[in-house]
Amino acid sequence: MTTAFLYAGQGSQHPGMGKDLYEHCPTFARVYDKIPGALKDLCLNGPADALSATENTQPAMVAFAIGVTTLLAEAGIHPDYTAGLSLGEYSALYAAGVFDEKTAIDLVTYRGKVMADASQGIDVGMAAVMQLDAVTLAAICTKASASGKVFIANLNCPGQIVISGEKAGVDQACQLAKAAGARRCVPLRVSGPFHTPFMKSAGDALAVRFKTTPFHPMRIPVFFNCLGREIHGDERIPDLLERQVQSPVHMEATLCRLAELGVDTWVEIGPGKTLSGFVKKTLKGAHPVSLETREDIAKFIALQKENRL
Repeated sequence: MTTAFLYAGQGSQHPGMGKDLYEHCPTFARVYDKIPGALKDLCLNGPADALSATENTQPAMVAFAIGVTTLLAEAGIHPDYTAGLSLGEYSALYAAGVFDEKTAIDLVTYRGKVMADASQGIDVGMAAVMQLDAVTLAAICTKASASGKVFIANLNCPGQIVISGEKAGVDQACQLAKAAGARRCVPLRVSGPFHTPFMKSAGDALAVRFKTTPFHPMRIPVFFNCLGREIHGDERIPDLLERQVQSPVHMEATLCRLAELGVDTWVEIGPGKTLSGFVKKTLKGAHPVSLETREDIAKFIALQKENRL
């Protein structure tokens, strides 16, 4: 059995996430109790709009991920590989031992702030384009950028590519994509043009922050968004994280590479089931498990114990 932990990204958050774990699992509660009280209250009680602000979502999601990862580790469950969607990459780096708990949460708190700053003054649009190839869509984005800058932001799974940028450009790209054969274009709520060149100032700010950030050796391989694979040669984690915020996320390539390495147990650490959906659409026959609630985690731990017997 070869296991990959996949960590959810921004957009999966919701009020009440982790509430049952906080109330019944002291290990998880200790993680939540270390974040600011106002942020913990947003996680447990909302309101949704405040929790969805980038500067709040990012530390909230990573705190949740760390709490669940710690519960699994206490049960003797560890991944062979790990990856995350956008923000989830920081949780993956925690799971691999690159960041300790405080560093991971502090970093994404800062990341959320500089991403929010970089988004100021931009009339943002984002859409998921269904059933159109990346080459055609990239050409469409170039053409539509005459109306407003628009770029490919996420290559999630077969048949789903996300574009982002200025709303006028995104709207024009959607019209052109439909004319080119896209089945549909689904508008997405987002607070910034993430994973596009609009985030260059955020990448620059992160690069400065990383100069004083401790990066520990990876205990297990992490698969990076901007590569769609593990690190090769002299590639450096700080450089990849700087690129990540302003470059497309290659999730489909990541999943395919993990499958090539023999991963047969796919564990999404939520909230939500977005990544599980990507796994199912990318890899025929895969049966991912989504872990969000105390019941989810208890069932998964029990199953893993049975498999060891």
